[in-house]
Amino acid sequence: MISTVVWGTGNVGRAAVRAVEAHPALKLVNVLVHDPEKVGRDAGDLGGLDHPLGVAATDDIDAVLAAGPQAVVYAASGDIRPDGALADIVRALRAGAVVVTPALYPLYDQRNAPPEFREPVLAAIADGGGSLFVSGVDPGWGNDVLPLLISGLATTIDVIRCQEIFDYSTYEQPDSVRYLVGMGQPMEYEPLMLMETIPTMVWGGQIRLMARALGVELDEIRETMDRRPLDTTVSTRTMGEFEAGTQGAVRFEVQGIVEGEVRIVIEHVTRIHPTCAPDWPQPPDGTGAHRVIIEGRPRIEVTVEAADEGENRSAGGNATAVGRLVGAIDWLVDAAPGLYDALDVPLRPAVGKLGRKQR
Repeated sequence: MISTVVWGTGNVGRAAVRAVEAHPALKLVNVLVHDPEKVGRDAGDLGGLDHPLGVAATDDIDAVLAAGPQAVVYAASGDIRPDGALADIVRALRAGAVVVTPALYPLYDQRNAPPEFREPVLAAIADGGGSLFVSGVDPGWGNDVLPLLISGLATTIDVIRCQEIFDYSTYEQPDSVRYLVGMGQPMEYEPLMLMETIPTMVWGGQIRLMARALGVELDEIRETMDRRPLDTTVSTRTMGEFEAGTQGAVRFEVQGIVEGEVRIVIEHVTRIHPTCAPDWPQPPDGTGAHRVIIEGRPRIEVTVEAADEGENRSAGGNATAVGRLVGAIDWLVDAAPGLYDALDVPLRPAVGKLGRKQR
């Protein structure tokens, strides 16, 4: 059994606890938390299970890493604290652990990551002998392994389009939704995630990964952006009211240009309420989905809907990201120490999980 630590028990960490506990090759040995009120609580409680796991949460990072875990699922956020997340991950790598995480967007395409991210990681791997794999949903499997798998069914391809279409009121991250994405802010407000070059920083790596796998050279990566205000004030279950005239929907594309043509596209259609921008693409049920469209011969369209924690689509997405990461741990433990990306790490069948019940 591979001794595994879950670091962080928020939206991603809850799913990570459940995934590690369910994996037949892994053993949950510790859970690291930041909130003092979570210290001492059982991992089963923090993971949303209906039974204890006999692992008490701790905030003693030094002690947990000194115990020499073989793997760490780093589930703390890196969106607004990338330097802190990088420092934590480097510590775990220096301790010799295999680390999997969705936290650091620049490392999704590790070959082209900025030196300030890549070099500390490589130094830590050289010192400690660990490995790192960074992935998620979107960016993540929704625009790397899934579209590439489906592309293999096509005879000819004109455009590969990956879409995330979501009602963001289902995200239980009010600060990120309101300030990073700008929902509910005046239209003159400039949210960080929508500023020029930021979408490329986050999703450009996925464009490059797909281009590399497809054997094409990119001329450049471009961005498009569109925003719509709410026509009326709306009330949401998780985040309260959003006033008429404030930002209610965002649509952007990150485009890979090949020989002067748009060939690879990652598109986001994000709403705070389904009544905003009704003419834009919609998910099948109005809540959220990931979709891949292969424009070519034949035309292929695949839509993925995931739900967890009471039919919550955001929680379902988090759980699939965790499934991809936790499912890679035993492969990474057997592989040579290194910095890996989605084209290196196979997406494998769920061996040993069919019919398995969580204790």
